[in-house]
Amino acid sequence: MIDTQSQSPSFPSIKFPHLAGVILPQLHRVRIKHPEAPALQNLEKTVADALSSFRHLQQIPKGSEVAIAVGSRGIAKIDKITRTVVSELKKMDLNPFIIPAMGSHGGGTGQGQQEVLKKLGIDDVNMGCEIRSSMKTIDYGLIAEGIHCHVDANAAGAAGIVLINRVKAHTSFPREIESGLIKLIAVGLGKAEGARSVHKIGPKGLQEILPKLAEKAIQSVPIKGGIALIENANREICHVEPVQPKAFFETEKRLLRKAKSLMPSLPFDQLDALIVEEFGKDISGAGLDPHISGRTDIRGVENPASPFIHKIAALRMTEATNKNGLGTGVADFLPQPTANQLDLHSMYMNVVSSTVPQKAFLPIVLANDQEVIRALVATCWQPELNLVRLAQIRSTLHLNEMLLTTPLFQEAQTKGVLASYDETTESLKFDSSGKLLTKVQC
Repeated sequence: MIDTQSQSPSFPSIKFPHLAGVILPQLHRVRIKHPEAPALQNLEKTVADALSSFRHLQQIPKGSEVAIAVGSRGIAKIDKITRTVVSELKKMDLNPFIIPAMGSHGGGTGQGQQEVLKKLGIDDVNMGCEIRSSMKTIDYGLIAEGIHCHVDANAAGAAGIVLINRVKAHTSFPREIESGLIKLIAVGLGKAEGARSVHKIGPKGLQEILPKLAEKAIQSVPIKGGIALIENANREICHVEPVQPKAFFETEKRLLRKAKSLMPSLPFDQLDALIVEEFGKDISGAGLDPHISGRTDIRGVENPASPFIHKIAALRMTEATNKNGLGTGVADFLPQPTANQLDLHSMYMNVVSSTVPQKAFLPIVLANDQEVIRALVATCWQPELNLVRLAQIRSTLHLNEMLLTTPLFQEAQTKGVLASYDETTESLKFDSSGKLLTKVQC
C-alpha cells in the first residue's frame, strides 16, 4: 500500500519466532589505519584564494549575476565552502546566486532539489544569497544521435558560472574521469535531461557521452572556473584546487588519481556479514559505495573483485538523503521503520533517469534492527558462531572505527591495519522496540 501524499510504502511488521534463538557474536571495537593526508587548516582562506585566481571573473562587469553550481553530495563543509564563494563574489561587486546542479535528484523537481541543498545547510538565509531552483534547461544542440546538450536555464542566463564539486571515484564505472567537475557540468547542470542523456545508453554514456556534453556546455555557457575538492579518509577536505575551464579534463584526471589514493577501505577481501548503520546519497551516489560493499549489482556490469560480502543489512537512511533510499538494491535486509520512510517517487525518478532500476529494488523487510541482524547472521552461511566474519560500520564513508568479530579482528591484527582497539569485547544491545543501540562513532 502506498501513501499517495508522501509516496512512501507501508510494510507489515514481520518477525520469525525461530530467529529469537539466533545468538549474535561478540564484537571488538577497533580503529583502522587509512592513507593519511592532513585536513586543510584554513579552508575558507584557501577557497577564497582559489576563487581569486579565476581571471575571467574579474572581466565580468560589476553588478552582474554569477551562478554558483552546487551538487547533492554530502561534501565535508560544503556549506562553509559555498558561503565563502558567495562572500568573495560579493567582494568583487558581483551578484551571486546558487543553483542546484544535481541532475534528476530531489525527485526531479525544483522544490525537491532546493530541499536537498537545505539539508546540506545551503539556503538563502545561511548563504546570504538567493537559491534559484528550476528544472528548466536551455538546449544547446545535438552532440550525438538523439542526445542534446542541456544546461540549467538560470545558470545559462548568468554572466558567469562557478562550479564547486568533490573529485572522487564513481560508484560503478571506473575510467579516467569519474565524479567531479565534468560530471557536475554534464549531469548536474543538465538537470533531468542531462541525466537521461548520459545514462540512456548505459555505461557507454558515462565513457563517451558525458565528456562530449561537458565540452559542448563549456563552449556554450559562461563557465568561469571550478573549485575542485578532495577529501581524505577521515572525510575532511585535504586539497582545494582552482581549475580553469580549458584545463578541466586534464586536471580532473590528475586529481582523480590523487583522490583514489586516499580512499578508505575495508581491510578484508571477504566477509560473511556486514551491518551498515547509515546509507544515503550524501554518503555515496549509490547509497552504499560499491568500493566498500563489493556490489554494483547492475546487470552487465561486473562487481568489484574485492571485497566479497555474503549478506548486508542496511539499517537507516541519513537525514540529508531526504528519504531517497537508493542503496536498498544492494542490501539483503532492511528494518521496517526505514522501509516505511522511503520516498519511492524520488527513488524511482532517480533510477529511471539513470536507467539502473536495480538500485531501487527492495530487500527483505523485517520488523526492526534486531530481527534484521538476527536474520543476517542466520543466513550468512557460517553455522559456527565463533567463525562468523561480521563487521559493523557507521556507513561506507565512515570507516575509521568498526566493530569486528574475532576472526576479522585477528586478521586485522595480522595485517597491521589497527590504529587502536579495545581489549574487551562487547555485545550488540537493542532497546525495547528492537532498535540497535550499539553504534560505531566515526
